[in-house]
Order: sequence, then structure tokens, then C-alpha cells
Amino acid sequence: MTKIRIGLLFGGRSGEHEVSISSARAIAGALASDDNASKYEVHPFYIQKDGRWLSGTLPQQVLSTGKLLEIEQQVGQDDSSTSREFPSFNAVDVWFPVLHGPNGEDGTVQGLLKLMQIPFVGSGVLGSAMGMDKIAMKMAFSHAGLPQVKYIAVNRSDIWSNPCVFPKLCDKIEESLGYPCFVKPANLGSSVGISKVRSRAELEAALDSAASYDRRIIVEAGVIARELECAVLGNDNPQASTVGEISFNSDFYDYETKYTQGQADLSIPAKVSSAIISKIQEMALQAFLAIDGAGLGRVDFFYVESTGEVLINEINTFPGFTATSMYPQLWAASGISFPELVDRLIQLALERHGEKS
Repeated sequence: MTKIRIGLLFGGRSGEHEVSISSARAIAGALASDDNASKYEVHPFYIQKDGRWLSGTLPQQVLSTGKLLEIEQQVGQDDSSTSREFPSFNAVDVWFPVLHGPNGEDGTVQGLLKLMQIPFVGSGVLGSAMGMDKIAMKMAFSHAGLPQVKYIAVNRSDIWSNPCVFPKLCDKIEESLGYPCFVKPANLGSSVGISKVRSRAELEAALDSAASYDRRIIVEAGVIARELECAVLGNDNPQASTVGEISFNSDFYDYETKYTQGQADLSIPAKVSSAIISKIQEMALQAFLAIDGAGLGRVDFFYVESTGEVLINEINTFPGFTATSMYPQLWAASGISFPELVDRLIQLALERHGEKS
């Protein structure tokens, strides 16, 4: 049987470069498992932090060691020394983009892969872009009738360009959302650039900081709630996993808490009623379809125990994919092993490409 050649694309220009490497290593291991080795042949492609694409032995070196690689090219230097490493795109049957955050999970790479007319794992241009931009995402959720926390969308120009507008903006946020509230760049992942604010001075500083990351900013009302997550798998008729819970001791689930071992605990399944689990699963599927998701997604929720209310927080169209990440763990608890999950995602990519959407 001819093996399907998988273009494993990882690294990238975002701040989640190292997370991408860890996810890619886990996926490569799953593709080499007894169940998958006879079906798939892995061709690794590594995107350096400077945006250069590499193929061949160097990406394999990164997968083997888990350490990032930076091949520098001096100005005016002949590129022939690295030309043999230039990606050979025609050696790929299905792309598996293992990229987290901007310049990888936001529709940019998906657009490139679509132009190649080669199947790829995950959401397309629209779903990826909406899954990255928190403002567009929340508009889609609202249109789908999904309950969420109150929020205000802000442009960088409202913060930096007009000194007369900024005080009025802060007044509006205080009146509409109150404290505490969260200020977030609209297009960054892993809680980068997010601030929890409790006063006018902190609000002004947080808005200024968020504007340095993105021209679009979102401010959300704070809520006392448990943080629950649900995984989604599929295309037009997706399925939802069991529900998990994230517990942490820090003020909120920030970058350090997410990626420092021991800072957060995952509980699967979450200790909530079957009615709440069913409600979250239903809402997760609605959210996935609302953004035109495909392949995979992880949907995050707030569960307000005092009122029994479930609020949707956000969707991640390519969540962390290491063996200890929430997404594969949720599916493992739902009866789908890591190797089987990877296999299903590839088959879903082929299925979607065959629809000629």
C-alpha cells in the first residue's frame, strides 16, 4: 500500500513557537505508532522564528531534539548552502499545520495551503481567522445566540490617536463593565498581553499595553466562575468530547500559568452535573459551526455556579497537542487514543478537500 505523505508543518513566527515544536513531536510520534506507521510517511517542515521555511534533515533534527533551530544567513551571502533544504511542496499529500497563534493559526498559512490545492488538517481561512480574532469570534457567537460575558471592542486609534476620546472610552468601560475586567489584544494566543484590571489607572495602562500588541483590543467583564473546556472533532457533523476543568492558583490563567509545569491542574471529566456537561457539549458544537470550524477545536467556557449559568469564552482552532494537553486528553477520556485522533484528523482533511469547498 502506498503511504500518504504528511507534511508536518511546525515552528512559526508567533510566541508559541516552542509549544508548536512540542505538539509536532507528539504528532510525529503518533504517526510512527504501530497503527499509523504503515499508512503515513512524515515529511517535516520547520518555520524558523524569522519566517524562513526549512525541510529535509534540519526539521528532523528539531523533532528529534525538541530544540528550536535558527540558521542565519549573512547579508549578501550565497543561499546555495541552504537551498537543498528549501521545501519540496510536491512531496506532500496532506498538510498537517501544527502552528499556534498569529502567522500560523489565523488563516494566513491556511490561505497558502489552499492555494496549493493540497488537503490540510484543521479549519480553513475563515474559520482560522475568526478563531484568532476575539472580536470577530464573539460577533459570530452572538449571532448564534450563545451567551457570553459583556465586552467592548476597541481600536488602537481610540487609545493613541485622540487624547479627547481616550477618557471617554475609559468612562464607557467603567460604566458598562465595571471592575475587575480583562483587557486583551484581539489577535494573540496563550494569554499574551492580557491584563486583569481593578482601577482606572490599571485600565489606562492595560489599554496602552494591549495597543502595543494589536490594533484591535477587546475588554471583557470579569466573572467569578469555573473554567471548563470541551474538544470538538469533525467537519459539518462534528462530535464533542467529555468536559474537563482547569484549576489554578494564579490571579488568572495567564501565559506563565499555562506553560509552567505544576501551575495548573486538569480534571477530566469535570466534576459537574450531567446536565451541565450536555449543555457545554451542545454549545461547543454550536460555536464550532458558527465560525465555520473544521477538523478540530477546543472550546472554553465559564461556569457560574452561583447562578448555574454557562457562558462561552472562546474557541481555539488548533489547541496544544502534546500528550499532556487538554485536547488529546479529553478525547482519550472519551475513548479515542492519541494515534487514532491524529489518524481521524488526516481523514477529515481528505474528506473536506474532496468536497471542493
